Amino acid sequence: MSSIAMNKPGTTVLLMGNEAVARGAIEAGIGVAAAYPGSPSSEVLPAIAGVAKEMNIHAEWSVNEKVATEVAAGASFAGIRSFVVMKQNGVNVAVDFIVNLNMTGIGEGGMVIFVADDPGGMTSSNEEDSRTITKWLDNPLLEPSSAQEAKEMTKWAYELSEAVNLLTFVRGVTRISYTKSNVVLGELPERREKKAYFPELWDMYNPKKSKFTSGPFPIYHKPLHEKLEKAREIFETSTFNRYRGPENPDVLVITCGACTSYCTEAVDELRAGDRVGVLKLGTTWPLPEKLVAKHLSTTKKVLFVEEMDPFVEQSVMELAASLLPTTCDLTFYGARSGHLTPYNEQSTNLVINALMDILGTTYQPRDLTYDREAKEAIKIVPNRPINMCPGCSHRATFWAVKKALQLDGRKGFLCGDIGCYSMGFAGPGFFQSRTMHAMGSGTGVANGLGNLKHFGFDQPVLAITGDSTFFHATMPALVNGVYNNSNFILLIVDNSATAMTGFQPHPGTGQLATGEQATVVDMEGLCRAIGAEVKVCDPFDLDNATATLLGMMQQDAGVRVIIMRHMCQLVKDKRKIPRKYKMHVDSEKCLADTCGCDMLCTRLFGCPGLMVDRETGKASIDEALCVGCGLCTDICPANAIIREEAIG
Repeated sequence: MSSIAMNKPGTTVLLMGNEAVARGAIEAGIGVAAAYPGSPSSEVLPAIAGVAKEMNIHAEWSVNEKVATEVAAGASFAGIRSFVVMKQNGVNVAVDFIVNLNMTGIGEGGMVIFVADDPGGMTSSNEEDSRTITKWLDNPLLEPSSAQEAKEMTKWAYELSEAVNLLTFVRGVTRISYTKSNVVLGELPERREKKAYFPELWDMYNPKKSKFTSGPFPIYHKPLHEKLEKAREIFETSTFNRYRGPENPDVLVITCGACTSYCTEAVDELRAGDRVGVLKLGTTWPLPEKLVAKHLSTTKKVLFVEEMDPFVEQSVMELAASLLPTTCDLTFYGARSGHLTPYNEQSTNLVINALMDILGTTYQPRDLTYDREAKEAIKIVPNRPINMCPGCSHRATFWAVKKALQLDGRKGFLCGDIGCYSMGFAGPGFFQSRTMHAMGSGTGVANGLGNLKHFGFDQPVLAITGDSTFFHATMPALVNGVYNNSNFILLIVDNSATAMTGFQPHPGTGQLATGEQATVVDMEGLCRAIGAEVKVCDPFDLDNATATLLGMMQQDAGVRVIIMRHMCQLVKDKRKIPRKYKMHVDSEKCLADTCGCDMLCTRLFGCPGLMVDRETGKASIDEALCVGCGLCTDICPANAIIREEAIG
């Protein structure tokens, strides 16, 4: 049995933070869960979907975050507790609906959104801090500091949501989502067939507006602020806020989320527990002002430690300004003072350095010999640049794009997008992507570029999007291009999965989040119905893919779509599809540095399955990495890379 569905209260299990969040939602008795995959949040919905049938939960991968939020709101309107999951980028997509949902409020069923931020942008195109959005939208915000607290907060968030009739945010970060730790399970709700019912029906004897329709806004905006004040009062006594330290600390550290551990570790390492107090806030918006004011009155120095923006720092400083002159002796340290940065991840060492400066103390964790040896050891660690997987179909697509643009000769270019193929902006994609912003934006930008003919613009414009991204955000831009007669080519790189975030299904795969069979939405038919000319290619048929691209560029009118369809190699491996070829290099044909190609195979093409033999200086095949896709044969000008049909 999955520990996510284990009904043994008090049992300690090892869970990833994302799994703990899923467990908290299940313990809260959710009936609907909707999400769009995006690291570091991707594992939450699958954990719920894996037990959805036995727990009587509807779990779905929605086409985008806005739709996922709307799905959850619909359930809430009918009295069913609902859950939404996304990463920080997804909040931008969902905001248009949320800002209006706040005007009407939710239904009787509580509604919670878990957002996983990505400090440092390790799996993201940015490191946006989603907390700022909750402040200007007026939504309650909770920040867990551990997997255990993530479970408890998610569960309690439903009580809060129903108490104030607002969508409530739980904000995680990468180190919470992807760290495994012990979690004590709570009790699961009894499975009961709760009747969903939408109450706002029209009555001919008492006709009136439904409460779930927003506007006029002044009538709804005032109650929204009243709801937020109610949340603030609840936060004042929340057990998710706690203090550790002396009654009157020399330095008060105010922290939240994953930074809580960094702060307590830093204080312990400095042996400064008698001088430094740590106020950990779990309820970060609205700020529990009475609690914070009480602790501000006990010190003269305050250090803020948080990831990423100075969100709590600014809120507390706003509060301190309202408390003048009683707070005039306070000195604040943090992002504003430069003691910590408003970007990237924090760490115990960064907090130690900040506290040493404020306290005027020194700290030497290890002797200088260790530091010197560590720096030398770093030099021998091999460089591991970003790369696409061996056999990745996107490498073939970008090679075809590169060749076609060169053959066309009119200085055409490719507008990039978000996915595995984001690496088109760098070496793995031969630097072909010349713009990259948000999901679907490559096609939107191509719309604008493709309508500049009357300004003398005559460069071919290509845009790229993935199969999942096509359904998520590209379709409106494609419609716009056809409608406004823009001139560009859209490449849909269809590798049969949402590969970048864990191979989740999407409307084109024929599978639901729960693994059940689903209707396949015909991508090719959709594009044709919209009004675009459509062709389908296998990018591993490099000559045909290049010729098709070149031919469409020569048309130079309207919106054209090429679907580059080839299953992701990792999906093939999951399905145990055998490799097609066995590869080797003919050492007599490979001329190494004397070849006119200048080692094009390893220098430019760069498949991880290709390497340089140190003894001969010639190309060779790394059999441990090669997946036998055979593409490198087509790019070798000396015909030195040989492919043979694999046996068995």
